[in-house]
Amino acid sequence: MLWPMLAARTRAWRGRNRIRMFSCSGATNRCTSRASRAIFGNQFELPVIFYALVVLLIAFGKVTTSRYRAGLGFRRGRVIHMLVQTRTDNVPLRGRVFVINFLAVVGLAGHVAWLAVEAL
Repeated sequence: MLWPMLAARTRAWRGRNRIRMFSCSGATNRCTSRASRAIFGNQFELPVIFYALVVLLIAFGKVTTSRYRAGLGFRRGRVIHMLVQTRTDNVPLRGRVFVINFLAVVGLAGHVAWLAVEAL
């Protein structure tokens, strides 16, 4: 996602209204704005929790087939979410794809919570 964002910003920079396109109030160029939200907004929210859960599972040697599949589901969901967010304006579809990611993280969090209870 970093390369598409840089390409969109480069194209926008060559256009008119250079300063306004990169202001904090929001980009006037839809492509630039969409790529920025996909990278810096969505890629640093739910994935951070996912990565922490995966690190815990690996550190404790508790990776199982179901946990692995939940991780794959999350990864696939993130790719689909990124494509939907950067290519369309279909907010309901983006929400449905987000639910796939959310359920995968909830499933992994449940597994990690269960491991914590077992450890007590």
